[in-house]
Amino acid sequence: MVVTLIGYRGCGKSSVGRLLAQQLSWSFCDADVELETRAGKSIREIFATDGEDAFRDLEEETLADLVRRDRLVLAAGGGAVLRETTRTRFQDAGPVVWLTAPAETLYARIHADDTTGERRPDLTDRGGLEEVQTLLTQREPIYREAADLILETQGQELPEIVNELSRRLRGREDFPS
Repeated sequence: MVVTLIGYRGCGKSSVGRLLAQQLSWSFCDADVELETRAGKSIREIFATDGEDAFRDLEEETLADLVRRDRLVLAAGGGAVLRETTRTRFQDAGPVVWLTAPAETLYARIHADDTTGERRPDLTDRGGLEEVQTLLTQREPIYREAADLILETQGQELPEIVNELSRRLRGREDFPS
């Protein structure tokens, strides 16, 4: 079984995923880090040299490999849900959890992360808060459709989020003990 964390950049997938995996005694994988390792370059560089379609192909291939693992908490990239085949793979592998936060919070978190600018490209010509608002509006229906569980991260401390998520996962009939 794989627990896949989805949501917009800055929602806490990697931070929550690492702690959740520790709590469950499972493995953790950040799909973006795995993808960059396989490609030998940053996501920003992949977008610049190969384009978004090539990036999405590599992302789909990487995620197809990762969801075959067992007892894995997977932090998926923010746009990983854009391809239906990937959403289906997530759902077939186990619970899909959408971590949410308002656009302003996401933008503040992204802006505060020094590595984001180096590793992640702008995805529209707008950039900034307007980009987050635009893409979040486009992706929210997809996140909602893909998710088994939805968890708001705004105004909660990381341990609270992880404990709530762990409680909700362990309460599912299909979750291994």
